[in-house]
Amino acid sequence: MTTIRARSIVVLVVLLGLLAVAGAPSATAATPSGSLWFDGTPLTVQNGRFVDGQGREVVLRGYNVSGETKLEENAGLPFASVADARKSATALRALGGGNAVRLLLSWAHAEPVRGQVDTAYLAAVTAQAQAFLDAGIRVLPDFHQDLYSRHLFNQGSWYTGDGAPGWAVALGGYPAESCGICLFWGQNITQNAAVQKGQYDFWHDNYGLQDAFLATAQTTMAYLAQHLTSDEFDGVVGFDPYNEPYAGSYDSGQTSRTWEQNLLWPFYQKFRARMDAAGWSAKPALVEPNLFWNANISTQKQEGGLLDTGGLGSRYVFNTHFYDQKAISGILMWGNASDGQYSTDFGTVRDRASAAGTAAVVSEFGHPLSGTTAGKAPTVDKAMYQALDSRLPGSAWWSAPASSGPVLSGTQWQWDVYSGRHHELMNGNAAKVLTSGDAWNDEDLSAVRTDDSGTVALRQDARLLDRVYPSATSGSTLAFTYEDRSRDGSTTLTWNPVPGSLPNVAALVGSGQYAVQVWRSGSAGAPTELHLPASFPTASTTVVSDLGTVHAPPAYTSSTPVGVADEPGGTGSRRLLLGDSDSGVLHFALVTNGAASPGSALLTAARSELAAWVAAKF
Repeated sequence: MTTIRARSIVVLVVLLGLLAVAGAPSATAATPSGSLWFDGTPLTVQNGRFVDGQGREVVLRGYNVSGETKLEENAGLPFASVADARKSATALRALGGGNAVRLLLSWAHAEPVRGQVDTAYLAAVTAQAQAFLDAGIRVLPDFHQDLYSRHLFNQGSWYTGDGAPGWAVALGGYPAESCGICLFWGQNITQNAAVQKGQYDFWHDNYGLQDAFLATAQTTMAYLAQHLTSDEFDGVVGFDPYNEPYAGSYDSGQTSRTWEQNLLWPFYQKFRARMDAAGWSAKPALVEPNLFWNANISTQKQEGGLLDTGGLGSRYVFNTHFYDQKAISGILMWGNASDGQYSTDFGTVRDRASAAGTAAVVSEFGHPLSGTTAGKAPTVDKAMYQALDSRLPGSAWWSAPASSGPVLSGTQWQWDVYSGRHHELMNGNAAKVLTSGDAWNDEDLSAVRTDDSGTVALRQDARLLDRVYPSATSGSTLAFTYEDRSRDGSTTLTWNPVPGSLPNVAALVGSGQYAVQVWRSGSAGAPTELHLPASFPTASTTVVSDLGTVHAPPAYTSSTPVGVADEPGGTGSRRLLLGDSDSGVLHFALVTNGAASPGSALLTAARSELAAWVAAKF
């Protein structure tokens, strides 16, 4: 997460209240178009990984949808309409390569009056979630908050927040908000007394705030479970109870670690019980530690990471954020990010999840796309994706691939189709209409915008965003890397060149993009899947694997060991499917778009090189 630009804690977003929800459960609907027999099963957590109903290891990649929820212009909804949600979902799949979204919800709009849930809001949220589920995109709902609440701020304030409803703020009688001398909005988290006191009251359940939130959360989850079809509900991964939690202030003798142990973790256990009561017992809670636990500025870092839970296990997922505050500061990191920049930071996430006995997800990461440090974005974001793919820098990957570690799931901040076209009255002030960027505290991180023709268009390099990744592995991934060849201006960034010791592989890849996966097969009958970016049209794709070597792979069939098929949802996105019928066997696959028409001799030689490399390294 961020410390300088953190979206910190607080009573988050929510939906419904403890009221009983009317309406019978919906009948089962058809699965998304393009689905195959093994698609669409719910995910669980097993052996520290997300696993589908076929026993395959699943990696989730996508975006936060979206910061629009933090604004008032669309009444706390991610979209102005279901049509906009569908357009966004199609583009996210086809342009951004995502198979998951973190869907932001608002407590203030779910429970505008204490004890009274706005079912119209919940119905709108459900319909917008369905737009993504119908496109074959898994959904992770998130009760979002930043700076506790918009209602702490007034029309003359320099900043704003989101999360808790107005009635919750009115109970506290908080002082007039003031951050003092603040260069970044996130400084309000620890310097604004009104924000601090609001957060403190929530975590201590003063005025019954936490109980009210939990009741609304349960009602929200029950509503979603009842109003989504069974197939749609299978696509809901779990629930993120609270965005970027922070104590506000610590009691005498209390530390960040004991606060997690004695206040944050008990809250998550209560939320877990509410999930069970709402029909979500088979889905994990995606729980976030103290937002400063992994800050990369030493003066901001606080001990944490849910160290004293006794293990999270399969009913929880270790869910964290990461922003490079040094890079964002413009002072503490000169120049750009480079190969392996965040290997240690993301390695810490892997290690913490492993120690807790669960899977990990980095549910926010990214970098500003305008402002004084925007020039760092191409390298910062590339380095973050690299660190999601492997815990090794590119310079070490080929020599020590067995240390690559698990491939991390992650959702970039953010995917806002209204970027630069907002009409937000900041804190209700008609004289302060925000239109640019994210229209929230001077942020600008959306990977997309809508152009003048009404078409969703990328604001970042497609090579960076639309990536090869192992979306489902029949067994366990032992190593993975992807060289995206993304650009920083006119410069091609190549951080993981094929080594000279593999001359035929290097010749096959050339200057193209490539991915390598090594895995040990499991007992699943379903194939291993890798997402194919739009830059990998079938006619330009080459696969070199022990399962088969082919240029321009054919359409997938159950008897085709290497084939291509559409991804579910009818968006035009595609996947590579690799079938095996064994268990416990080492497999490898190289996927590249670097060769226009490789000869059989080159393909055979490249396969031999890779087979020898795998035998030596694993």
